[in-house]
Parts: sequence; C-alpha cells; structure tokens
Amino acid sequence: MSACMLSPDSKNVVLSHGVDESAGSLSTYIITTNNGTYYLEKSGGGLSSMIDKEGVDWIGFNNEKGSGWKGEYRGFPNAIHKQDGSYFHAMNSGTDAASSVVEINSSEHVRIVFMSDNEQWQGQWDFFPQRIDFTMKKISPGYKYWVQYEGVPGGQMDETDFWYASADKEKHPINEPFLGDLPAPEWIAFGDVKSPRMLYLFHHEDDEYPDNYVSRPYMTVLGFGRSNKEKHLTTPQTFSLGFVESVNYSDIEQTIKNINP
Repeated sequence: MSACMLSPDSKNVVLSHGVDESAGSLSTYIITTNNGTYYLEKSGGGLSSMIDKEGVDWIGFNNEKGSGWKGEYRGFPNAIHKQDGSYFHAMNSGTDAASSVVEINSSEHVRIVFMSDNEQWQGQWDFFPQRIDFTMKKISPGYKYWVQYEGVPGGQMDETDFWYASADKEKHPINEPFLGDLPAPEWIAFGDVKSPRMLYLFHHEDDEYPDNYVSRPYMTVLGFGRSNKEKHLTTPQTFSLGFVESVNYSDIEQTIKNINP
C-alpha cells in the first residue's frame, strides 16, 4: 500500500492513484478521508483495502487464486456473482472487468462511477470526509444482486471480534450468525476488542429482504439482500460504510441517525 493518511483534524477528501501491494500490486484509486483510506481497485470496481487511522486493513484482500476465505473472496461490495457476469469486486481470477470515470474530485467529495464491460451494471462510489457510499445505479434486466462485506474486523478474524446491529442492543460474538431482515434503519457494525473503533455498514432503503451475517474461517460474510446463496435486490439502492471511533452501541446508532435523519 502507498498512501499518506490525513491528520485526524483534517476534513478533506483526497484522491490519488497507486497500487495496493498487499492485494497483488493491483492498480487502484486511493481515497484518503478524515477517518480512513480506501483502495478502490480500478479494473474490478471493488474495494481491495480499507485502512483505519492506525494503518490496519479491515478487508485483507489478495488476488492469489485458490486463497479463498484467506484472501481472494474478500472485499466490498462483491455485488454481482456468477450471474450476467461477476462485477464490483477487486480483480481476481473470477472477476469480470469494468471501466471507470471520475465524475467529482473536490476536497469534500470524490465520485467514481464504474460500468461493467457488458454495459448492464453501473455502480457509483461517493467518498465523503466521514464515510463512503456505494450505489447500484443500473441493474441488468431480469437479474438480482446483493451487497456484501467480506473482511477481517481489526485486521484479523478471531473469536474476540464482535458485532452490533439494528435488531437489538446486544453485543454479539463474531461467530454468532444473523439470519433475517434487519429492522430499519438497517445496519450492522463490526469490532475487535483490541481496536478503539468499529466499522459500520448501513443500507439506506428499508425492505423486507433478508440481511444475513455468518462467519467463515478467516473472514466475515455480511450480505444485504442475501439468504444463503440467493440474491434479492432488484432496484437501485445505496449503502454507506465508515469507521466510528467508539465501541459503544449508542455512538454507532447516532452515527447512523446522522446519515439518515
């Protein structure tokens, strides 16, 4: 990886270009925000690394074929998988290519839009000082998608990791699954006892589709609009994620309320 973190007091968003060495030296957009640095892989259209203030990567992707849960499956949003192509995943042996254009590049907002090579899927990335948004803007007719976080809370998946969600105020161990539809506002957040922060993921549109979380060896699998291997989303939807410098449920909840007043 090769990007300088902004100071904690900075309110800027900075776009640069480079490679994500930990992901197999893939070419990436590097977007540095107030509370993290994000590596957006240029040929696949998905995040390959998500770096917190302490330099810890909460994704841990690498493109080594056969690495499975240890690397090649990881990323965000991992939305289109083996149906009308496989798109919006950092490039691995199973990912189809997409093209991209930078539509906005200011100190408060960076927007990058990806179009699949079959021109049937379009995904929009918006980077702000405190969070990032992914919006599925165009859906291939007759097909469905999900949006997933497959990664490593605090840099490594272990039994000390945990999650909160909108379903209740309980602290759940990382190996406890959630199978059902998250209540509005639909969100889940992941933490590590060794980290002073958490990563939240928020689905802007409430629906009645399942939002499933299961742990796998070495990584999380959170899917909005997913049940087992079935995809459910069929319309344009927006999803936010970001780091919160707290491990308290109430702070995560307030962060979501600030996004969705």
